[in-house]
Amino acid sequence: MAVSGDQPIIVIKKVKKGGGHGHHGGAWKVAYADFVTAMMAFFLLMWLLNTTSPEQKQGIADYFAPASISSSTSGSGGILGGTSLGDDGAKADGKMSVIQQMAPEAPKETDKDGQSTASANLDSASEQALRDALAKKEQDSFASAAQSLRQSLQEMPELAELSKQILIDQTPEGLRIQLVDQDGRSMFKENSRDPNDRARILLRAVAKVINQLPNRITISGHTSASSAGKRADSDWALSAGRADASRQILRGAGVDEDRIYQVSGKANSEPLYADDPTLPGNRRISIVLLREKPVLPDGL
Repeated sequence: MAVSGDQPIIVIKKVKKGGGHGHHGGAWKVAYADFVTAMMAFFLLMWLLNTTSPEQKQGIADYFAPASISSSTSGSGGILGGTSLGDDGAKADGKMSVIQQMAPEAPKETDKDGQSTASANLDSASEQALRDALAKKEQDSFASAAQSLRQSLQEMPELAELSKQILIDQTPEGLRIQLVDQDGRSMFKENSRDPNDRARILLRAVAKVINQLPNRITISGHTSASSAGKRADSDWALSAGRADASRQILRGAGVDEDRIYQVSGKANSEPLYADDPTLPGNRRISIVLLREKPVLPDGL
């Protein structure tokens, strides 16, 4: 169709609509972001509640509580005086004093070698506790050994009559077992270092108890004073000879020679009955299982 030069050209543009779904705006993104943020805050809160101690929870609660605001008088004072936040107020420095006091810093004291004093005190306390435990164990072992000896004397007919001639007690030195003379029942022949059959039986019974424990032993011989109360020169050699004769019997009964720490003769210098040194009971053989210093493990 012919168009004149003065008539404008009309262009018609046709737009075809697609069949897909269009967007419905971006509001849902904002809602989703708020939801994710809320969930993160929730899980963070749960984690904090699980990892904090009761004291920390209380401190946090006090921080957000209005009652934690401490007031101090300012301005003109009196009824109309204003209030301000004190040092422990909710907005003072972001934390409460209860949190600051929750875990006070231990004093860092050191000795001249640079070792912590607290650590040294702990090591010392541990060592003392171990020594006390070992000492108690030794005490119990002594008591058990004494009971075992008494029971052996009661159960064996040949020893039952001799049980009165054995004295057992615990001294600062250790467990002491004494074989003492009685009227008509001596342990050695008169003025002789050789023990009689009665003393040999008792010494073998004592050897069984000694072998139950690892402690070293001392053996000492004692004599009584003469009727005049004097000490004869021969008493020293006599008491030492009786102690050595007792050592030989104990060794023959199975006591290790290395466990015998000392053998001595004391004459009548240490009477059992100090008020009457002439009594037969002062003539005796004294065997002591020594208290040993506890051997501590390495590192203490």
